[in-house]
Amino acid sequence: MFNTNEYFDGKVKSVSFNNNEGPATIGVMAPGEYKFGTSKKEYMTVTSGKMTVKLPNTEEWQEITTGNTFEVEANSSFLVKVEDEISYLCLYR
Repeated sequence: MFNTNEYFDGKVKSVSFNNNEGPATIGVMAPGEYKFGTSKKEYMTVTSGKMTVKLPNTEEWQEITTGNTFEVEANSSFLVKVEDEISYLCLYR
């Protein structure tokens, strides 16, 4: 079934589920700066809006817009900046 998650004082909310591709979450983020960690390899797709991310072992921030995906290796963390409300989908492998 579904589980709901809330982070950063309610500024990030998601619903987790499992489908034929494995575990996933779909959620929303309010404007802000966030640090996320992942124990599994993660593929994050922005489904509405845009965010700026700083991936592990990189110095540069990159903009991710609607329809684009980035990946993060397992057991690492990444930084996110959001200027306007966005939505996203994460797949975990």
